[in-house]
This record gives sequence, C-alpha cells and structure tokens, in this order.
Amino acid sequence: MSLIDEMIGLFSPAWQAQRMHARYKVAAYEAAMPTRTHKARRENRNANQLTQFGGRSLREQARWLDNNHDLVIGLLDKIEERIVGARGIIVEPQPLLRTGEVADDLAKDIRSAWAEWSVAPEVTGQYTRPVMERLLARTWLRDGEVFCQMVKGTVDDLTPQGGVPFWLEALESDFVPLDSTDSGAALCQGIFLNDWGWPKKYQVYKSLITSGIALGNIKEIDAENMLHLKFVRRLHQVRGNSLLSGILIRLSALKDYEDAELTAARIAASLGMYVKKGDGQSYPDDPSEDERELDIVPGILFDGLQPGEEVGMIKSDRPNPNLENFRNGQLRAVSVGSRGSYSSIARDYQDSFVAAISRPNYRNWLQMAITTDVIKKPVDLDERSLFNAVYSGPVMPWIDPLKEANGWKVQVRGGAATESDWIRSRGANPAEVKRRRKAEIDENNKLGLVFDTDPANDKGGTSAKATKQGESSSQSERRKK
Repeated sequence: MSLIDEMIGLFSPAWQAQRMHARYKVAAYEAAMPTRTHKARRENRNANQLTQFGGRSLREQARWLDNNHDLVIGLLDKIEERIVGARGIIVEPQPLLRTGEVADDLAKDIRSAWAEWSVAPEVTGQYTRPVMERLLARTWLRDGEVFCQMVKGTVDDLTPQGGVPFWLEALESDFVPLDSTDSGAALCQGIFLNDWGWPKKYQVYKSLITSGIALGNIKEIDAENMLHLKFVRRLHQVRGNSLLSGILIRLSALKDYEDAELTAARIAASLGMYVKKGDGQSYPDDPSEDERELDIVPGILFDGLQPGEEVGMIKSDRPNPNLENFRNGQLRAVSVGSRGSYSSIARDYQDSFVAAISRPNYRNWLQMAITTDVIKKPVDLDERSLFNAVYSGPVMPWIDPLKEANGWKVQVRGGAATESDWIRSRGANPAEVKRRRKAEIDENNKLGLVFDTDPANDKGGTSAKATKQGESSSQSERRKK
C-alpha cells in the first residue's frame, strides 16, 4: 500500500479498497500494463470504424503490390488456383426422387445446361465461369471483398446463354460507396441493414467517376439479388478488408529492401578503380597535363605510375550473402499471415467462396432454368432435394498414388467412403468419370475386348490385360508370346 492509499483511507476507506482492488486486478495480467519494453498497444474502435478509417488505404496498397511485387502476384496466383482452379468450382447436382434415388436424368439435364451457361455467364461476355470465379476470388482476397449482382429476366442488350435469362455482374468494392453512412436511414457504408444487421439493399454506382459528384449515379439493389463475399476478422463487420492487411508493411519493406540490394549489386558490378597520388606537390599545376588512359586487359603489367602513385580497387560487399536467408525468413512470415498452406486454403477459403458465391449462384440459375422450361422436373421428384448439389474445388495432388489408391480402395470396400469420394479426391467429377467409364466398357464389349478392370471380370487386379472374346487362355498366352 502506497502513502497515497493510506492517506485516502483516512477519508474514504471504500475508495481506498476500490483502488487496491483495481491494482491487484491489473497486476494479474502483465500484458495489461505498459512498460519500457512493452507498449501495450490497444484498439478500442469497432470493426466498422476501422474499415471506415483504413479500408480504402489497405485496398489500394494491396492493389499496388499486386501490380508491382512479384511475391504478391505469385501469392495471389497460387491462392486463387487452390480455391477455384482451372475448371472452377465443380457442381454436381444431386436431386432425389421420392424413392430416395438420385434423379439421374434430371441431374444429367442440369449438368448439360449448366455447362452451356458456364461458357458466358457474366454481363460483359468476356469471361467463362471458371475465369470469372478466379477473378472473383482474387479480388476478394486482395481487396477484402467483392460484389456480384444477379441479373434475371429480360434485359436490354443481354442475350440468354443456353436459353436461361440469368447473368452475373461482377463488381469491385469501389462500386459500393464506403463513405455512404446514415444512421437514421440504417445505412452503413453503402449497405442498408435491418434492426438485426441483416442487409436489405445495396447502394451501387452505375459507373465509377474519377472526380466530382454525378447526381443520380447511384442505384439500389435488393439484397436477394446481390452476392457479397468479404474477408472479416471481427463480428458485426459490414465491409471486408484485404487478406494482406496484416503483412502489407512486411511486404512493402521487403520489396524496398530487395530494390536497394539490387541497386547496390548493379553498382558493385561496375568495375571501379582509383589512382592514389602522393602529397600535394605531386599534382600538376594544370590538370590537363595529367590526363592518361589506362587500357585494362587480362594479365596487364602497368608501369606508368608516377612517383608516389598507386592503383586501388573500389571494394564492395555486394551481392549480400545473407539476402537469401533473410528473404526466406520473410516469406515464411508472409505465408503464416496469409494461411499459405494447401490444406488451410482448400478447407477455409473454398468453403467461404462456395457459401457466398457458388451455392447462391447455382440455385438462382437453376430456378430461372426451371422457370423458363430449359429444365423440366419429373413428376416423381422430391421437391425438397431440387437444389441439392455437391460443390468441390481443386484438391491436393497425390504424393504416392499407389498407396493413396490402395487406401481409398480399403475405405470403399469397408463402407467408410464412396466411389464418388474417391474420384473427387483426384479433383475429377464422379458423374463425368462414370459416364466415360461406361462408354469405354461398352466400346470394349463392342470390339470384343475384355479387360481385367471391367466389372464382369473384376479379379481385384490392377493390370489391363485384354483378350479377344472366345479365345482360350492358352491361345491368348501363345498370341502374347
């Protein structure tokens, strides 16, 4: 107890007890008290205030690095490749009949129409669905969020792809004004919310302007027609912030450091020499009298130095031998800050992308396809299963294909997995693989070929021996010899 506490106790024991209690409470957590070596930085602003103050700056810095920094370009390339892949998010329709079986004919029709629509799904007609999904994923990670308007019905200057009047309008975060907030109208950073914080409408620029204010340039889009994929770390956060927000300083500093090392190495690569003269009396009165050219050739023996002169080399310690180790350490830190491992990206980011983009996009498209009779429902369809589907993205390549295949075989035979799970683990579409497999078997039977891997000749082997039907074993052996 300090002297001040004792004096306070004379006049107000309750106040003294309160001060003592607060001191003991703070002392229980060393990190709560600032010290000479611990600054105890704190953040008491809410998530939306932080985005309001720093969201635009973080977004613009991340975009600059995506344009100019090879590490950031490679990082975002790799992440979008692992989230979406070259073929986009694969959607496998799984509608069921009332008997509980998969409605195969309906699923086949849906897959066919979906593939046709995927050729040109967005309003500009410039991108296929896989390319558009990769751009959406990159924009989401770099800028922190991306918007996508679902356009339905008859629209001027838009032609239905595959007969389905449904398009997507991909929008960068700049199209939704970040500084548009009105608490009286329940408007927060360009988004109208209900009392629970659920988005009702979005303010969207009809076209981005570079300066000034264009009256009537903003339209409002109902939330049911808008997809919003955002990267957040706080509850109640309305707008997203860049995935790179926590590593921007490290990335920028690393680029500046590498640029400086490159400049130093270029200077060091230029041969530098000097001629050291003697005392001041060795210098001629007229500098032009001492103009000499030194022709440097391999094995030169130069004896043209004046008395008191000597030739020296400008030494350099570049390139820095520790640059690679330092750079690798920084890259590991960047990888941690961006969840750079394959499993983290595939699990976390794919789930977020499917939930915010792929699933609502597919369901709304299917509803429009049914409405326009492009897809016809069978009479015995279980309506509750109409929108059932399996969504899958790229998978991690097999390290040891034989061991992994044998492991899957044991799981399938033991009932712990399905053939579809096995096929998906290779990044393939089960329905497509089975269709091609059946066509292959039918073609083999038509040509009179029988393979060990065909269902009727399953002997548990993995070889691909083929014989003509009706040929005896001994004839087959003689033919092979």
